[in-house]
Amino acid sequence: MSKLKPNLPSQQKAKDLNLEDIAKEAGVSRATVSRVINNEAYVSEETRQRVQNVIEKLGYSPNLRGRILATGRTNIIGVVIPQSLATVFDDQFYFPTLLNGVAQAANQRNYAMLLWIQESSTDEERFYERILKNHLMDGVLLASPEQNNPFIPRLLATGIPMAMVEHPGRWADRINFVTVDNQAAAILATKHLYKQGRRRIGHITGALNNIDGIKRLEGYQQAMAELGIPYNEEFVAEGNFESKSGYRGMQTLLKAHVDAVFCANDQMALGALKALDELGVRVPGDIAIIGFDDLPASERSNLTTIHQPIHTKGAQVTHLLLDQIEGISDGVRHALLPTHLVIRETCGASITQRF
Repeated sequence: MSKLKPNLPSQQKAKDLNLEDIAKEAGVSRATVSRVINNEAYVSEETRQRVQNVIEKLGYSPNLRGRILATGRTNIIGVVIPQSLATVFDDQFYFPTLLNGVAQAANQRNYAMLLWIQESSTDEERFYERILKNHLMDGVLLASPEQNNPFIPRLLATGIPMAMVEHPGRWADRINFVTVDNQAAAILATKHLYKQGRRRIGHITGALNNIDGIKRLEGYQQAMAELGIPYNEEFVAEGNFESKSGYRGMQTLLKAHVDAVFCANDQMALGALKALDELGVRVPGDIAIIGFDDLPASERSNLTTIHQPIHTKGAQVTHLLLDQIEGISDGVRHALLPTHLVIRETCGASITQRF
């Protein structure tokens, strides 16, 4: 392929360039350049690459104000995590991996990301008002909200495109979302402990104002019922997805003499393991443990866990949102991603395997 030779006057600066200049240099129409810049369809990959090469070579940067006027879009999406900073950063893998998936998909389609994290529960109303009054976002991606969060109907009322990482509950017919089958995964984890000969199986729940936490508890309850084991409230300790709640929950469950625990996420499972280690309780000899997420720290701790594709979840929900923004999809779309059980030593197995 021959190198592109500029046809423009040498003194012309990048800030003075317009679409006609790019079109002339690339040998295409102005409309084609516009479609490439706005990442629209009906442009061949060869033509798209040629136009992008010209843009990069000449240092052209589309005028944001002009693009907004032309398309009605800013190419910015808002990512809202209505959780405290402590909760978000307690887990050094889940949210960073999720956001990495979001950012990768957004970058692929020439969108920027505006991140909103709630500092504390005390400023909730001000937090939501700031988001609702921000007019730079073409759409909003909502991650880990509490169930029936009042912000959701307020956001829906604005008409702005919206997508969620979890099942949106009663708004499922109006919101794009990507999730996993939390209930089925919890059933699998609980029954695996039963297969290892455990009968006093406990559960440390996630936050019970979160749909994932609720569904994992329901899965545990359903598995116990199907196994013919009466439900025992003493075998359930409420957590909130943070490691400290797993630590405290394990201390509570020890009083009920459980011989196995399914934790609603890996952070709590790691907290539970810490409590057991401090008390000299053998794992898995005395108590078997299973988590949920499959964090890197879980592999280092030989933790049996449910693997969910966190990065894929972030990328896929972003594409659903961007398709809605760009009019590629007509209606609301949902995606249910697969999970699998990763068997390590904390459940009593001696080798790492997938189940």
